[in-house]
Amino acid sequence: MSEKILLIVGAGPGISLNTAKKFGKEGFKVAMISRNMESLNKYKNELKKDGITAEGFAGDVASTESLITAIDTVIKTYGKIDVLLYNAAAGKTGAPTTLSVDQLVGDFKISVAGALTSVKEVIPYMQNGTILLTGGGLAVNPYADYASLAVGKAGIRNLAYSLNQELNPKGIYVGTLTIKGFVREGTYFSPENIAETFYHMYENRKEVEVTFEEE
Repeated sequence: MSEKILLIVGAGPGISLNTAKKFGKEGFKVAMISRNMESLNKYKNELKKDGITAEGFAGDVASTESLITAIDTVIKTYGKIDVLLYNAAAGKTGAPTTLSVDQLVGDFKISVAGALTSVKEVIPYMQNGTILLTGGGLAVNPYADYASLAVGKAGIRNLAYSLNQELNPKGIYVGTLTIKGFVREGTYFSPENIAETFYHMYENRKEVEVTFEEE
């Protein structure tokens, strides 16, 4: 099978869609997982206008069973995964002591545990594959009012390093992009620029962590 497959878990209109466009223009077929099938169909049609073949698969990152079922359907459809982008994250606004344990654990499940589930499901179907994890500056510079999201971003950063140690000897590259700014159209932190950086990471396959910041 000659075509390459990009799987995006946590598909949305910003980073995910622009990364799908970038990889799609480079010849990838795109599979997208999100809870909302209506949104997935919208992204699929937008990508189709650019000549990109894409499919949406309904799956809830907050539910391990739902996520595994969705990824299994993707695998059955394409037979392999060349690149996984995990772009799901959650965080209730509020200082640490305002959060309940259930809120913190629930957000962590989406931000970090879902990534591990996704990785474990796809690696048997990867050969010299690439795993990309969307990180954030909160991982290294926490802000109290975004405590839950900061814990998640710290977790995804840590997971990227440990996964790379484990999987790199097996030919699988793992990298995280630590985005030190707010993602906004028309700025340095535009989704298009971030998508370009993800593609460079895929091509280079060297750095476990790439810091995306304005100098």
